[in-house]
Amino acid sequence: MLNIEQINQFYGESHTLWDLDLQVVEGKCTCLMGRNGVGKTTLLQCVMGLLPIRSGEILFEGQSLNRQIAERRAPLGIGYVPQGRQIFPTLTVEENLRIGLPARREKSQQIPEFIFELFPVLKEMLGRRGGDLSGGQQQQLAIGRALVIDPKLLILDEPTEGIQPNIVQEIGDIILRLNRDIGLTVLLVEQKLPFARKVADHFCILDRGRNVSAGAMGDLGDDLIKQYLTV
Repeated sequence: MLNIEQINQFYGESHTLWDLDLQVVEGKCTCLMGRNGVGKTTLLQCVMGLLPIRSGEILFEGQSLNRQIAERRAPLGIGYVPQGRQIFPTLTVEENLRIGLPARREKSQQIPEFIFELFPVLKEMLGRRGGDLSGGQQQQLAIGRALVIDPKLLILDEPTEGIQPNIVQEIGDIILRLNRDIGLTVLLVEQKLPFARKVADHFCILDRGRNVSAGAMGDLGDDLIKQYLTV
């Protein structure tokens, strides 16, 4: 579904992504892994058009995204939950969710009911400001906002960061439900190894801006973990 081919990205003169390849298989959950600062978030921002690439190609369902501006990528069917959630704190929960409606492939003025089936707390707090929610509730709101567009691909950047354990488990269960029951393709950045093993089918490890290993999650062995993931 998503194919990243030989992309290179620079911050000024600093070369951050090096001839990077990544394949996200339709209907599967792929986990992008690696220590802090190796280029994981940078890669996601390139996919979403928030950062330019110097060379290479990003393909979504066979269509090149290279010339698509960031605003056109969500309507193609890509939902994005950025690191740190980035909800609108002064808008209500309902207003945060409605922001995604214009990007839906099937235009609608109604927030899909299944959002509230996944996250009942959001229905209870529709009138509350986003900034008044707990960290876990804000993360649920951020995921709900991405799902409003009815995506084909859901991209999540460290969804468990700073979240209480019970909500972490809930988010893991929801990712599994979306992926395995509904068939939504997921690309996930995650540092918590048990969480990644629970939800992901495939892994890709980055180190210093390069793809150094990829495969089925069951093939992620202790040697790779020690070399590239332990701090």
